[in-house]
Amino acid sequence: MFDNYFTGALIADQCIIAFLCMKKPRKKSSKPFERFYKKQPNKFPSTKYTQQTRTKKPSTSKEDAVSFSNPPKPLPAQPLDPMRLNKYLAHSGICSRRKAADYIKQGEVTVNDAIVREMGHKVQPEDVVRFRGKVIQPARNYVYLLLNKPRNVITTAHDDRGRRTVLDFTDHLTKERIYPIGRLDRNTTGLLLLTNDGDFAQKLAHPKFKVKKVYKATLDRPLAAEDFERIKNTLQLEDGPATVDAIAYGHRPNVIGVELHIGRNRIVRRIFEHLNYDVVKLDRVGYGALTKKNLPVGKCRLLTEQERIILQHLA
Repeated sequence: MFDNYFTGALIADQCIIAFLCMKKPRKKSSKPFERFYKKQPNKFPSTKYTQQTRTKKPSTSKEDAVSFSNPPKPLPAQPLDPMRLNKYLAHSGICSRRKAADYIKQGEVTVNDAIVREMGHKVQPEDVVRFRGKVIQPARNYVYLLLNKPRNVITTAHDDRGRRTVLDFTDHLTKERIYPIGRLDRNTTGLLLLTNDGDFAQKLAHPKFKVKKVYKATLDRPLAAEDFERIKNTLQLEDGPATVDAIAYGHRPNVIGVELHIGRNRIVRRIFEHLNYDVVKLDRVGYGALTKKNLPVGKCRLLTEQERIILQHLA
């Protein structure tokens, strides 16, 4: 009886194994860099509860999706304390801290009607600070915006030649004085962050914090294998090494995905130009944990609180 039982069990196991072997193997993706540049929804950790409660699963219902018609309210700023002058300008929405240092050295900033050229000068709450003769004050409400920048748009707050700037796409969302974090050249499209929070901008823009950006570059011709390896192993440009965190071919051999955290001027274009390739099209498709999901070209929205917290955590 036991012999028949084990014989039957053995036959059953063999049938199961044969059935599993009949499953077709999963096809490998023909787009090896798809995970870098494909539009994916922003992923955030689910809410954690105490041990007595079951873990809440992320919801996929439409009701839980981010509503752009009812954007989150701007966050209130902290009470004003003594502050370094360059930080004061950044929090006033004039520019980034790096640019503020240039304005201060050029004598364009006064404190109590006296020109101050030291960016480390401590501004007291009762001081009157002017930039180019106009009184400025740190923002009392912080805002954080994400823009999918189109072509032929300048990444600056003002343009003397009357060209369109990134601020032309933000007027309907905030009246605060904001500025872009980092730069995208006129012909580069994709994700750009804008804010009036100087500390937040400093952390995201500075390469030491290693916040990664993902670019999709379309070249005038296929990228040769030897050039691919040269980029992967770090090119030496005129201003130093151009280290990339990841690189892979896209759906065509002339479409390349590049992930990096360095933020030097036109760095992606210069990497390919150094090897005699022309970049026909360049699109920033990822910024930290953010993607272009549900954000068409030329559209702008406020970051959610979750997105802001995650970016600060990455920095």
